[in-house]
Amino acid sequence: MVNLEELYCEIPPTKLRNIDEKFCPSETTPFWLWVADRYFYGMLEKRFHALYYKGKEKFYTQKDPNTPIILFAPHHNWWDGIVGYNICNRIFKKEIRIMIEELNRFPLIRRGGAFSVNKKSPQASMPALKYAVDSMGDLNNILYIFPEGIIKPPNHRPFELQSGMTYIAEKTAKKYGKVALMPVAVNYCFLRDNRPEVLIEFGDIIHLNDGEKIDRREYTHAMGKVLENLCDKQIDDIHNANFKGYQALYQTKLRWYRRIEQRLKEINPKTIKK
Repeated sequence: MVNLEELYCEIPPTKLRNIDEKFCPSETTPFWLWVADRYFYGMLEKRFHALYYKGKEKFYTQKDPNTPIILFAPHHNWWDGIVGYNICNRIFKKEIRIMIEELNRFPLIRRGGAFSVNKKSPQASMPALKYAVDSMGDLNNILYIFPEGIIKPPNHRPFELQSGMTYIAEKTAKKYGKVALMPVAVNYCFLRDNRPEVLIEFGDIIHLNDGEKIDRREYTHAMGKVLENLCDKQIDDIHNANFKGYQALYQTKLRWYRRIEQRLKEINPKTIKK
């Protein structure tokens, strides 16, 4: 039986278990990307009634197409990585690059764009951070990152980001001239269906230019507030049934018993003959 009091730990797994995991880069090929695309998309279709998103246009209108981009999102449950994969590959038609702790337990997902990170110490995590910067040189890649560093409870506040994303952004701007950062709010909720739905909102893009002076701690805190404000806005919209602007990546067809239910709702009792 799962002990609810032990579900969330503030210590990263590699540090908690004192694991010296060798760094493993991603190894994508057209065949394995084809497999991953269908597998991870199928997982969403099976478990969620629909996936809706809004703000996609900002990806194209608020940044130069030659600027590398980092998408950063909260990490509250197991599905976040699967959703991130579909955001990059299905919505933006790019390859994801995503850090995974203890990648040796799931080596095949390297074929989909994952690379390992060891959080045993700041020094142990450097290969992953440097690889993330290098990967930004390929504009077909999107770095999708969970800057809190560990899984937090749903709707946890405040967002306390680690400095890794700021380090990557700073080094990427220096190496390639500029980097774009886009916050992503993700919510899993039951609306009017018997299965949950995924709601995604993309926030305004923030640019960091080469030579721009920043205090790493202050910048990290500011990005945390940006992400928190976006997530709070999304939650407020959901509470007020404000779904304007969302479009569907997919929406599952109603099952037979739900179709019967919908048909019964269309029947006007006054028209039924006694």
